[in-house]
Amino acid sequence: MSVRILALVGSLRAGSINRQLAVAAVKHAPGGVEVTMFEELGDVPFYNQDIDTEVGLPSAARRLRTATGRADALLLFSPEYNGTIPAVLKNAIDWLSRPYGAGAISGKPVAVVGAAFGQHGGVWAHDEARKAVGIAGGAVLEDAKLSIPASLTRFAKTHPADDEEVVAGLLQVIERLAAQAAPASA
Repeated sequence: MSVRILALVGSLRAGSINRQLAVAAVKHAPGGVEVTMFEELGDVPFYNQDIDTEVGLPSAARRLRTATGRADALLLFSPEYNGTIPAVLKNAIDWLSRPYGAGAISGKPVAVVGAAFGQHGGVWAHDEARKAVGIAGGAVLEDAKLSIPASLTRFAKTHPADDEEVVAGLLQVIERLAAQAAPASA
């Protein structure tokens, strides 16, 4: 049985470099590892405990929790917006942290990677994402990192899936994540 890694992309833009990185992770996942992208983060409403009920739970939030529950690990792709994590990714973490102490993210291995235009490649956002995931109950892999600076320049003519250095870095993170993940019961 393959290790299942769910990718959450913190940018909703179709041409996002972080989305391209996630596509590269799907394409280059090593044998025995399946990386899939959750495509509906833009449909998940802002977390509100009033609608987080069995009857009122929004369908996109339910699908996010179900997909996370079926995954063995999570791989978050985060750009940096104004020095921090994008709202859509933070919102996903909030939904996955509930119910308190037993959310879908609880105990799951999680790694955070990504690219940003700045010279540090989004490390502030990545650190904030790791912090939020850890508080939400995820098992953050602090040593599985990939932050790619100057992304607009670097990927102006090359897709991340065709950049050998980027692919090698992604594979290291994916392999580290897979090693920490035990297949979830189906």
